Amino acid sequence: MNELQIIKETQILNNSFKIYGNFNSPLFLAKDIATWLSHNKPSELVSLVSNDEKLRATISHSGQRREMWFLTEDGLYEVLMQSRKPVAKEFKKQVKRILKEIRLYGKYEIPKSFSDALALATQQQKELEIKNQLIGELKPKADYTDKILKSKSLVTITQIAKDYGMSGQAMNKLLHEYGVQYKQSDQWLLYKQHQGKGYTHSETIIIEDAFNLEKTVMNTKWTQKGRLFLYELLKEKDILPVIERN
Repeated sequence: MNELQIIKETQILNNSFKIYGNFNSPLFLAKDIATWLSHNKPSELVSLVSNDEKLRATISHSGQRREMWFLTEDGLYEVLMQSRKPVAKEFKKQVKRILKEIRLYGKYEIPKSFSDALALATQQQKELEIKNQLIGELKPKADYTDKILKSKSLVTITQIAKDYGMSGQAMNKLLHEYGVQYKQSDQWLLYKQHQGKGYTHSETIIIEDAFNLEKTVMNTKWTQKGRLFLYELLKEKDILPVIERN
């Protein structure tokens, strides 16, 4: 069984106050609560709440690992509400204040002075700027890949090349240099290692030659899967779509 850890320790009304577990689902040692309320038997205190408001967990206590009763946040409030001790109402108020501050500031210590508050604000501003920068850097990539994934149609190499600010001829030459494709009978075909992966589709088209005679030729078009493959390949070569460039 995993040992429950203390995540916050402070003072409330001159009593040691410990929070276990995590800040979203805090736990409180029933024995401590019984002491605060001058209740002799923690087991009787635990019996006041429903099963989903209490649990058994292991902690280090007096140098030994012991399984103890804990109350959830709702369980703690229920016990304090039922208590007739004058201190219970103020105790509940202080617990709520501490949990609210913890959840507001997260990992930060609560500022104890104006200078501490300024330092905290500065740190949070820096982190916000970094986060915004990352969002700005990732958004173009998301926009471009979303554009690819949302489209189901076939595209020509010229259409793909346009995303990179180059001609279809230049893109074909580049992909040949990178070992993606080769030219045979005026058609660009994938090398063996890239075949059978659904990257391209061959279309038969009819064109007129210089003598106005019709002839049939094969034309390679790229699927959206193939387009994404080219995006990842070119990115490794530091070649990015225009939309992703600074």
